[in-house]
Amino acid sequence: MLGKRCALAGAAILAACLATPPTPALAEPAPQAAAPADTPPAVIDALERDLGLTEQQVVTRLANEQRAAAVETALTASLGDSYGGAWLNADASKLMVATTDSAAKPAIEAQGAEPVVVTRTLAQLNETKAKLDQAPRKARTGASLWYVDVTTNSVVVLAAQLEAAEALAAAAGVDRSAVQVAVSAERPQPYMDIIGGSPFYIGGSRCSVGFAVTRGSTPGFVTAGHCGRAGARTSNPTGTFQGSSFPGNDYAWVAAPGHNPTPYVRGAGGSLVTVRGSTQASVGSSICRSGSTTGWRCGTIQQHNASVTYPQGTVSGLTRTSACAQPGDSGGSFISGSQAQGVTSGGSGNCSVGGTTYHQPVNEILSRYGLTLRTG
Repeated sequence: MLGKRCALAGAAILAACLATPPTPALAEPAPQAAAPADTPPAVIDALERDLGLTEQQVVTRLANEQRAAAVETALTASLGDSYGGAWLNADASKLMVATTDSAAKPAIEAQGAEPVVVTRTLAQLNETKAKLDQAPRKARTGASLWYVDVTTNSVVVLAAQLEAAEALAAAAGVDRSAVQVAVSAERPQPYMDIIGGSPFYIGGSRCSVGFAVTRGSTPGFVTAGHCGRAGARTSNPTGTFQGSSFPGNDYAWVAAPGHNPTPYVRGAGGSLVTVRGSTQASVGSSICRSGSTTGWRCGTIQQHNASVTYPQGTVSGLTRTSACAQPGDSGGSFISGSQAQGVTSGGSGNCSVGGTTYHQPVNEILSRYGLTLRTG
């Protein structure tokens, strides 16, 4: 048994833009504005879909954004200590530029931007934010997030309870007039891609991710049953075993809310292999496996429906292969071409002398727990 021993880049800003005459207002783009030449068509399609825009609206927006980036860079330098930040309005037709110096308004307008006179510079806002970052940990853990908001010339603190946001501001010793507090249901969590063959941990033990799956809207992954019992907690990615069977079978699935299930398995040399489906390959077919100890190893399918007696008991319905594996590879992906085959169960030998390795067919796991394999 091999288990428990063990998000369009910003457009380039040409230096020449800094020396050119004042640009026309962003609100007056050319009738047939062109998107930056290096914009991939897929980016335009995605912006149409996600922002609810027409193709021409996307093209106009991208052209405005590119011009705004150049103008913002120039004004950041020329306004110096009075600079209060910049932002585009809702449709990206106008660049708003904040300053604490009302005498700077003509210079801002000359660049085609709209001046906004404010009381605090961007440097002052950043200093306030830095004090919040350095507040005692107990005060910081009570708030969900905090950020510089140039559109309101303030630093915003959000928390589930207003008292927690107020407590952070007080603990940081900031100028209270520069901080806005509000109640928010937002609970940020780190996103980790779930990729077959990657390691995960159960206490002091390590196993490998089989394949990313979903159950309804809940993301997770399948792995070997001997890696953990139902209710066991995992880390990296963080999750909980929802179901596990071993011996008899050797399969399990882990729910990992807040993580990103991908249709990938770690391949050779850091490459990613895309999973397209889970059609069982024939005896004699080539097959490769991915695990957190030995990486990407390949062989052929020798037999299906093998029963193996481990010290803990017999496991039936396994597929026998000539691919090697070692402790820590348990639960990892077996794939033939682009078709998911199963999760690593156990075997004999190692990747120095060669060996025989068995996998639990993935389709049985999907059916048993009502899971959907993530495919590309």
